[in-house]
Amino acid sequence: MLQDLIPQLHALVPDMLRLTRELVEVNSYTQNIAGVNQVGAQLKAAFALPELSLTEHASERCGAHLVWSTPASAAQPPLLLIGHHDTVFPPGHFEGYREEHDRAYGPGCLDMKGGLAIIWGVMKVLSQAGALGSLPLSIVCVADEETGSADSQVHLEALARRAHAALVFEAGRRGDAIITARRGVGGLRVIAEGRAAHAGAAHKEGRNAIRSLARFVELAEAQTDYARGTTVNVGTIRGGTTPNTVPEQAQAEVDLRFENVADAQALLQALRAAAASCALPDTRLRLVGGIKRLPLERTAASRALYEAYAECQRLAGLGTEEHPLVGGGSDANTVSGVGLPAIDGLGPRGSGFHTTHEYIEPSSFGPKAEALLRFLCSER
Repeated sequence: MLQDLIPQLHALVPDMLRLTRELVEVNSYTQNIAGVNQVGAQLKAAFALPELSLTEHASERCGAHLVWSTPASAAQPPLLLIGHHDTVFPPGHFEGYREEHDRAYGPGCLDMKGGLAIIWGVMKVLSQAGALGSLPLSIVCVADEETGSADSQVHLEALARRAHAALVFEAGRRGDAIITARRGVGGLRVIAEGRAAHAGAAHKEGRNAIRSLARFVELAEAQTDYARGTTVNVGTIRGGTTPNTVPEQAQAEVDLRFENVADAQALLQALRAAAASCALPDTRLRLVGGIKRLPLERTAASRALYEAYAECQRLAGLGTEEHPLVGGGSDANTVSGVGLPAIDGLGPRGSGFHTTHEYIEPSSFGPKAEALLRFLCSER
């Protein structure tokens, strides 16, 4: 059956590109909820295949999250195919879709509307062949990935707990390298509280919140350990009211990255201890936040998943390398956090995600879709 389906799949590439263009031409910045849901409506129309049942999770905080499932997924642990339909650019900042030579440009074309179109093409061919319903699959498309999946996390984790593996169709990387490890992500707001006073007439009565916060910044940044892959970045800091007032309040925003769960927990503990130790008398430091995404850790199970998918990529004429550790997080982190084997970066090749020169390589759609088709047929 596979050899009959491969040419049919490649014949669908123009439709995959057409769907990509339609999705990209609608702004779906995460906070543009109407736009996100409009793209969701386009996806619901595209994935309205007889074998797929839709579950929609509405939210007051973001667009709706979409989950399609096959009948077989009710009887056995499914394979998750994961994507997102929100993007990073507000309306008017970077719009439209254009093709130039062997590239197509547009917001979200690579991250990750092209990946959604690839999933759709494979589902369409399997449906036409009468083979989709017997595959245990759940296709997940969330509406808040670009802001950390805080709202969709509960749905992703619930699906992950009963699945057997996950494939994530984020931006394809150079040489078709497959991602097996991503650093985890955390975030803290550090709030320093002191006591206001006139800087000239009553300086002695004041308690400088900025000074306490500055002491914390030194201790926090010192937690960076490049050898362990742990970084602490104090990215913004603000406080005070006027130059002649002892500042009563100050805040800092801190980005945290880590390679494993143990280091994440140790880092948070160290930062809490730093906040307790460096506050000056009559001042207080509060930490708000914590871990946003656990790391995607490379395990024996995810290594086996990578090897199986890499062989399908090889047969489709693609590269097979394992990608080095990636610094940013994705929903591969979210589902692997509950122990599910996951690999990532399976979408079309391209570059420039989160920039105004984001592009995809249309020539990669056929081989990338073929690799997924081969993998699903090998799962039968």
